[in-house]
Amino acid sequence: TLDLTCRKTPCFVKFSKMEKMANIQAEINEKKLQAEILQLEKETADIAHPFYLGKKYEILQDMNRHLEAVLKQKRALKKRLMKPRCQESLPIEVTFHKYMVELLAEAVTFIEKLERHLEIVRSIPQIPDIVKNMETTLTKAEVLAMELEELAEQILKWRELQKEAFS
Repeated sequence: TLDLTCRKTPCFVKFSKMEKMANIQAEINEKKLQAEILQLEKETADIAHPFYLGKKYEILQDMNRHLEAVLKQKRALKKRLMKPRCQESLPIEVTFHKYMVELLAEAVTFIEKLERHLEIVRSIPQIPDIVKNMETTLTKAEVLAMELEELAEQILKWRELQKEAFS
């Protein structure tokens, strides 16, 4: 009996109307987002064409193969650079020892930078998935923010109606 009496009050009628309006507004916003996505897909269709992507993919694969080959040789190169080779194969004059030490330090720095670049190149295939997840999360956050804003407006209106009813 309580449920039947509560639904007849104007407060709940207005609340249901406002809820319907909010749902319709959410549908409108969703359709706008879908239209924007379709427009963006239309504008970027040439860039995302498999023919162009195939060429870029082949170039990236070639670069990746080259960098992997360099990486395989990295261990041997590190061992050779760490091992003192001064008088084993090439005699180096004493006046040039200082420059050899500097050269070895720069070689180690170069190898470290190369390792970082290789890590970046390896992460390139994961970027589209990361961007897609970020876009999905952003869309969800925007929808939740709109729902929260609508709910806050409804609560404020309900509070005003309650004040009027008690006054």
